[in-house]
Amino acid sequence: MDDLHDSDSSPAWAIFSDLMAALVGILVLVLVWVIGIQLELSQSLEEEKARRVAEEQRRQALEEALADPLASGRVTFRDGRIGISGSVLFQLNSDQLQPEGEELLRDLAKPLQVFLDQHDELLMVSGFTDDLPIQRGNRRYQDNWGLSAQRALTVTRTLINQGMPADQVFAAAFGPHQPVVPNDSDTTRAQNRRVELTTVPRQGAAARTAQQQAQGTDSNG
Repeated sequence: MDDLHDSDSSPAWAIFSDLMAALVGILVLVLVWVIGIQLELSQSLEEEKARRVAEEQRRQALEEALADPLASGRVTFRDGRIGISGSVLFQLNSDQLQPEGEELLRDLAKPLQVFLDQHDELLMVSGFTDDLPIQRGNRRYQDNWGLSAQRALTVTRTLINQGMPADQVFAAAFGPHQPVVPNDSDTTRAQNRRVELTTVPRQGAAARTAQQQAQGTDSNG
């Protein structure tokens, strides 16, 4: 009788053992998966941290390079963008650079070039207008797109003539779009008529910088 009882219980124990082994295997797989997800999240956080550190360092370096023009109040610096009032550079509905504007660009050209060389970056010159249509009788431009594009090109060519390498600077036009304040008065429209200078990484440079920052963080840790 004992032998019969033992033979009946053995298969049950074998099935139970197999189930426990399968359960342990599943738990191990889940644990490995969770650890892998945590490692990926940790790496992503480190990369994002390195990117933000690099961006802040770029901003501080650019602000230091432009200390004199900023102190004079002739330019603004916000979110990494150098803003120049359109009235400083151009007369209304004109793309001809004024003497004051040419002098300002001359003051900006050298520190900007030094910064671009040190950080292996490019300079984007962006032209913006207010929302008022081009005045009748102006045969040069059909709309604000054309005016903002020509103003950006004028500033770009002036910087190049003042010594900035042509492969370090390019122009962009936004017309009446992306105003900094609502176009609801003469004062606000004057603020929106502007040219902005923005430093941008060369292709692949941002990824290399973030990788270098991450490697530096790992070595310090």
